[in-house]
Amino acid sequence: MTVSAQTSTPMGHSAHKAGTLSPREQGVLWDMEEHFWTSGADNARATTANNAIMIFPYPPGILQGDQIWTHLKQSTGWRSVVMAERRVTRCHDIAILTYRVSAEKADVPIYKALCASTYLHDDDRWLRISHQQTMVA
Repeated sequence: MTVSAQTSTPMGHSAHKAGTLSPREQGVLWDMEEHFWTSGADNARATTANNAIMIFPYPPGILQGDQIWTHLKQSTGWRSVVMAERRVTRCHDIAILTYRVSAEKADVPIYKALCASTYLHDDDRWLRISHQQTMVA
């Protein structure tokens, strides 16, 4: 039995050509990500695509488009965040940030999670198209 060309993935495929971002571009994206946590829902909305998808621990779970902003009005504005184990990968106009976060605000236990945000570089600006948080102890 042979594997057809359709089911095998050639190593030359563009998805295998992950690139890097310049230090300036990385700084822009990490600043955007930190402000996503600390600057409130209006700032988060300004840096997020209209039909983005976000996944939060249940509830609320999976949110898309305007559903996101109803949830984020109550859960943004963290006083401080620490992002550790930062990683960035890029493939063409897509960049993915992954990190471990420890976030703090008044009257709320410290929130710890593993996070991933995906950004699209479009019309000379970066927009978040997805974000996921997985709580950790």
